[in-house]
Amino acid sequence: MADYYDILEISRTATADEIKKAYRKKALQFHPDKNPGDSEAEKRFKEVSEAYEVLSDDKKRQTYDRFGKEALQGGAGGAGMHGFASMDEALRTFMGAFGMGGGGESIFDFFGGGGSDYREGRNGARQGASKRVNLTISFEEAAKGVEKELAITNYVSCSTCHGKGAASSQGIKTCKQCNGRGQVFEQRGFFNMTMSCPTCHGEGKVITDPCKNCHGQGTVKEKQHIKINIPAGVDSGMRLKMNGYGDAGQSGGPAGDLYVFITVESNDLFERQGNDIILDLPISFSEAALGCKKEVPSLFHQACKITIPEGTQNGKTFRVKGEGFPNVHGHGKGDLLVRIFVETPTGLSERQKQLLKEFGDLEVPNNQPKRKGFLDKIKDFFST
Repeated sequence: MADYYDILEISRTATADEIKKAYRKKALQFHPDKNPGDSEAEKRFKEVSEAYEVLSDDKKRQTYDRFGKEALQGGAGGAGMHGFASMDEALRTFMGAFGMGGGGESIFDFFGGGGSDYREGRNGARQGASKRVNLTISFEEAAKGVEKELAITNYVSCSTCHGKGAASSQGIKTCKQCNGRGQVFEQRGFFNMTMSCPTCHGEGKVITDPCKNCHGQGTVKEKQHIKINIPAGVDSGMRLKMNGYGDAGQSGGPAGDLYVFITVESNDLFERQGNDIILDLPISFSEAALGCKKEVPSLFHQACKITIPEGTQNGKTFRVKGEGFPNVHGHGKGDLLVRIFVETPTGLSERQKQLLKEFGDLEVPNNQPKRKGFLDKIKDFFST
């Protein structure tokens, strides 16, 4: 067998708490209940239990540290250890390490596997199922907010039996299998396993005279019309949660929730970028060269006025403050970004062509600074 410290994967200076923590982790990993029929896991379980048995005892640990495990054999240290004689000894060590006194406790009571969740269900109260709906709204509705009406079908509490599922109070009897506890117990070796009663499904009661309207379910399907307030600034992929608009709960449990997943339609004129709105504005060559004033559309006003200075280049963007989407959380608004697109004229008349030729003859390098700079770079490139 390997060194006890190596088995538990701890240092030789490990504290008592570190030894116990390491043992608990290893013992749970190789416990027979988690590895049924696995002889290798059973062997490892015995090894870690033996290592803990020695290292958790100060006197045995001192003897082991000074003389090795041979000094513990044949009663030298009181351990009598040639490996555990049976699985029972290993299991008793396991129970002692976890403070399990054999009083009917379940292993899950010590590790959170069964405790509170099962106790919560002893009266059968369960939350109803949550629902999802998809809702598509327009670009303008997303910007300004809108109220929508949805038709949904939910399970609601039966109005005939008021959610009890029985035709009368006499039609509800205590479950005989669990005697009303909602839980049953099963012995597995040294452990008592606690589980929900399969007959009453954890409710502790069974229905012997079911309600004719809901057939004992306590809920019935019903179509409902609900109004939803969509806040301004929502975007595709966002979801709204409406508490209590899902299926009705059972045995007094709360209703589920309704999740509304939003899809925002695209717009032919505007494009959204975060909370900003982008508008591509085409202008003529002469407007870009000479400058002009333009009225541009807005989602919130009839129009916004912008000034385009002379010499404006293609792709130049002008910002109109506060004309974008509102922040969905109420933190200000985005802007309207007007992106200039200088359109090259087409279908020119002979007179227009003649004027453009005359204009071209009059151009000087300073009229096109970017072109001049580009030509200078080309000259430098070929001169090196």
